[in-house]
Amino acid sequence: MADYNRIVVKVGTSTLTYGNGKLNLSGIERLSMVLSDIANQNKDVVLVTSGAIGVGMSKLGFKERPYDIGLKQALAAVGQGLLMQTYEKMFAEYGRVVAQILITKEDIFLEDRSINAVNTFNALFKHNVIPIVNENDTIATDEIKIGDNDVLSAYVAKLIKADLLILLSDIDGLYDKNPALEDAKLIRRVYSIDDSITSAAEDTSSILGTGGMRTKINAARIAMENGILMAIVNGSRPDNIYDIISGREAGTLFLPDRKL
Repeated sequence: MADYNRIVVKVGTSTLTYGNGKLNLSGIERLSMVLSDIANQNKDVVLVTSGAIGVGMSKLGFKERPYDIGLKQALAAVGQGLLMQTYEKMFAEYGRVVAQILITKEDIFLEDRSINAVNTFNALFKHNVIPIVNENDTIATDEIKIGDNDVLSAYVAKLIKADLLILLSDIDGLYDKNPALEDAKLIRRVYSIDDSITSAAEDTSSILGTGGMRTKINAARIAMENGILMAIVNGSRPDNIYDIISGREAGTLFLPDRKL
């Protein structure tokens, strides 16, 4: 565990909410406890969270995700506040303070803004605060969006020079074929992203809906190129995070050269 001093964890909408769009409070509470416990061991922890638009839809009674950009931004504005309110309450139960950071593409790729972002993260770490990151969906349009939080989490991990990136998924990891098939096998370790890995991700993404495995492979490519170990584990069991940082087998590991 001492090898991982700065850890980024990404959680998706399917882990945060039930099928009806309501928040999975027990799941969020368990995740808050695990991350607080890890932070108590003098680790820097960042949570990258999805779910703002989904929570906003539930709050305002929307049954389907709208296509209108302005409406999606409004839903994100409603949902982000409710999401942070929930996180603040859950983490406070375990003695941790959290802070909201909303990011756009410029904060990652423009040098002066990325330096400011790094300074903000470091100041929060210095004061034992857990940053909670989301893309700034309330103002971002397609032209300035990173697009999905799997890739966003990889860029955040790169930005803050994290040691470990963990993506919480709704399945156990990357399979060699569509995981709905009976003979599908979980791939435990990936040392390079070749055609076989890409095709496996294509098969998997067909049943996962938004997000899917393709975006996770894109995140893995960014992480591995920057010497960051990445893992995909099932988010329904937040204790999988303990397994990864303790070296126990869980999910799929993407190992950069420094980890071979």
